[in-house]
Amino acid sequence: MSDRDWYEDATIYSLDIKTFNDSDGDGWGDFRGAIERLDHLDDLGVDAVWIRPFYPSPLRDNGYDVADYRGVDERLGTLDDFREFADRAHERGIRVLTDLVFNHTSNEHEWFQRACEDPESEYHDYYLWTSHVDDAHNRQNIFPEYEDGVWSYDETADKHYFHQFYGHQPDLNVANPAVREELYDVLRFWLDQGADGFRIDAAHPMLLPKGHNASTLHDTDLDEPIDLFKRMREVVEAEQSDAVLLAEADDEPENLDYYFGDGEAFHLQFNFVMNAHLTYGVGVTDTWPLDRAEELLPDVSGVGGWVNFLRNHDEWNLLKLPQESFDHAREYFGDDAGNSWIFERGHRLRLADLYAGDHDRIAVAHSLLFSLPGSVALQSGDEIGMGADLSLPEREAVRTPMQWDDSANGGFSTANQDDCYNPVIDEGEYAYERINAAAQRDDPDSLLSRVRDLSAARDDCPAIARGSYSLPEPDHKETRVHRFDHGEGESETVLLCAHNLADGYREEVVGFDVDPDTVERVVGDGGYHVAEGGVTFLLDECDYVWLRGEKR
Repeated sequence: MSDRDWYEDATIYSLDIKTFNDSDGDGWGDFRGAIERLDHLDDLGVDAVWIRPFYPSPLRDNGYDVADYRGVDERLGTLDDFREFADRAHERGIRVLTDLVFNHTSNEHEWFQRACEDPESEYHDYYLWTSHVDDAHNRQNIFPEYEDGVWSYDETADKHYFHQFYGHQPDLNVANPAVREELYDVLRFWLDQGADGFRIDAAHPMLLPKGHNASTLHDTDLDEPIDLFKRMREVVEAEQSDAVLLAEADDEPENLDYYFGDGEAFHLQFNFVMNAHLTYGVGVTDTWPLDRAEELLPDVSGVGGWVNFLRNHDEWNLLKLPQESFDHAREYFGDDAGNSWIFERGHRLRLADLYAGDHDRIAVAHSLLFSLPGSVALQSGDEIGMGADLSLPEREAVRTPMQWDDSANGGFSTANQDDCYNPVIDEGEYAYERINAAAQRDDPDSLLSRVRDLSAARDDCPAIARGSYSLPEPDHKETRVHRFDHGEGESETVLLCAHNLADGYREEVVGFDVDPDTVERVVGDGGYHVAEGGVTFLLDECDYVWLRGEKR
């Protein structure tokens, strides 16, 4: 596991320890339980697992309200359990990425408690304060439905503190060099425990103006704000040469290349632009959104890579769509009760909900995902078609426990359902008795098997990450074929990935300058006919097929 370029075409599986697998029957997932399920990740062929926050926390924001950066919440295990999990994952060739929340802490973090108690304490300047809130910088909070602004009053300190997220999550003053050193030490700590890299939560808000005077990192000893992340990269690579930093930077498309720092800051970024467009396009049976996403994205070749995804553990954020499509998506994908819409930007629905439980459409979406240049992130449960529970508050709707089999609580826990961190879905079309991993594991036509096959196909096709990418002109707006040329001389190959998003049969003819005798089906059930110089794809509804041949 010393390949420094492993992340260029990685498959990353996202899970929450709290809802993945419970080993001791208390209703909470834990690291021991996650160890028991590593075979599932191995079978899926994932290269890395991204673990969402597991640190001590009051859990008012699913663990993104961190109370201690250097511990494990006792309900989820111990530091020894984390190290054991990392060791067992490494034995399978799976790297471990942890989620670090450096924009803010919980108001129960010791730093904030000491900051409130003593204005002369060094910790007071770990946060941002004002005694004149009417004159202070103000703007819309990131959670506008729940927070009136970015200032909240603390009685102990007798001041207002700055927070871009919930009021119980005070922003850290990253302009303070002492705070930055604390964060660098946290990176070193988790690398020492066995982590291989980090998802840095809220990277964009970290760089936004903060505090009474709307100060930024431009006002510090850093040459420019991106140096914060450049220094993080220096820290992690000094400890482990193949460690990576993955940014959650949901910024405007024209600004996204900044987070790579000319190849010296983040290695990877989540591709929110492609996420909104790809998932929308598959849902509305049209390929123009993919073309638009690729036009919007900056060229980052040579400096970093995208991590593409269909859904994540938050709302499906639609802000990157054009206004007409944004308005359409709000109604088109919304639930009948009208309560899936949140934060005025997206739906708190899973992929299966967006596609009405159609496993064929979910599968073709995954085929597009796996065949795009870059890396891939999978949301735990999407590989089997789990749905959302809209009776749960806010984002918790898409954070229900993994459904392993048809036993009580879907095999997640032996506890009473009322004792589970979140209840398992036990009613409707997405109930665990209908949707679970055990029922799909040995069925070659199941969604799980198709996602597993796509993951293996991607591993077999280095052209996707390292070849030359192009788009043949399509005959239909519902079909998409993209091409990769890879290799040199006699070893040069062409990979064609064809997809039909339509509700009916389509034929698509494209050039295929390969030796017809060398053409092979890599994955997918779509039909095709190869002739000299071209190929005709014969695609039923939601069909896909990848073909590879040796170039003449």
